[in-house]
Amino acid sequence: MSSKHFLRRSLMPEAVAIIPARGGSKRIPRKNIKDFFGKPLIAYSIETALKSELFEKVVVSTDDTEIAEVSRRYGAEVLMRPKELADDFTGTGEVVRHAVSLLREKGEPYDFVCTIYATAPLLQVKYLKQGLEALQKNPDAHMAFSVTSMPFPIQRTFKITNVHRCEMFFPEHFQSRSQDLEEAYQDAGQFYWENLKNEPCDIAFGKSSIPIILPRYLVQDIDTLEDWERAEKMYQIVNPNIFDDWNSLKQDIQNNYPINFNERDIFFLSIGQNIGFEQYGKGEDFLRPVVILKKFSKHLFLGIPLSSKLKEGRFFHTIHFKNRTNTALLLQSRTFDSKRIKYKLATLSRNEYQKLVEKYSKVVTPLPKGRGSD
Repeated sequence: MSSKHFLRRSLMPEAVAIIPARGGSKRIPRKNIKDFFGKPLIAYSIETALKSELFEKVVVSTDDTEIAEVSRRYGAEVLMRPKELADDFTGTGEVVRHAVSLLREKGEPYDFVCTIYATAPLLQVKYLKQGLEALQKNPDAHMAFSVTSMPFPIQRTFKITNVHRCEMFFPEHFQSRSQDLEEAYQDAGQFYWENLKNEPCDIAFGKSSIPIILPRYLVQDIDTLEDWERAEKMYQIVNPNIFDDWNSLKQDIQNNYPINFNERDIFFLSIGQNIGFEQYGKGEDFLRPVVILKKFSKHLFLGIPLSSKLKEGRFFHTIHFKNRTNTALLLQSRTFDSKRIKYKLATLSRNEYQKLVEKYSKVVTPLPKGRGSD
């Protein structure tokens, strides 16, 4: 560690990041470690927290061994929480207090704790820093958390009654112009800094808290599959230079050493940033899982990209491995060079592999004579 880095760290307050991540997501199964542009979703929160250099450590609190394994791989420490703190009714606050208590028992007291949600791929370092700076400048405050403005004046909103009619919450503002109404904000659901040296004197969204305002294009809850798809589109918009990044990465891939592989293996490959309906890789390494269907040589193989989005039909095939269910995108099969291989994910069982081969052979069977086109 350089002397400059050591000095900067020594002047910082003792802070820890806690990322709650239970394994029981129902609407999007295995959401916290579901693939998002080539990396598990939780990896974005871990990597951004580490990149900020604000924390003594980044800790994931989980009840799930696979989430724990993934979290450690991306640089976080793990605290396994009891099952009673992993049901649908346990609040985030209870989980964080449990983690902070365990750390104190280990002789690790902290001045500040930052709760970061595992479902925040749009999280940015500069807003994390703003949160800590706000608490440091305002020692009477207990919390600084991410917020964003409402897209429409809440004074003009209405509900639908049980007889399917409309009823305004604030009927006195029916004639009000939007620009004349006070702007409202909502919880952005990314991070929550707390000053552990003082107690809150109000509710979380009250006078004890400082709002850190995020632009709406960086805010997206991920609770449903529709939310997930919207978050993917927002991520691509926020990262407009993705094609340039891929072109740069290809130069490094060219210098990779080939990795040994066999038929039935599933590897994460740097598949690239493609166009149109072609499948693209995700994350900084443009990764996507690919199952090896046919080995041609020690360098080349026929692979089929996989998707975590389940699809049915003639050109898709569902496969199961390591408690996962993926869709093999049969029409996206192509020849790959082993230099693209990043790391191994699993190996298909012989039975699963055979069913995949049978389905694939039906798709690629040549048309009878007279049926093709010149």
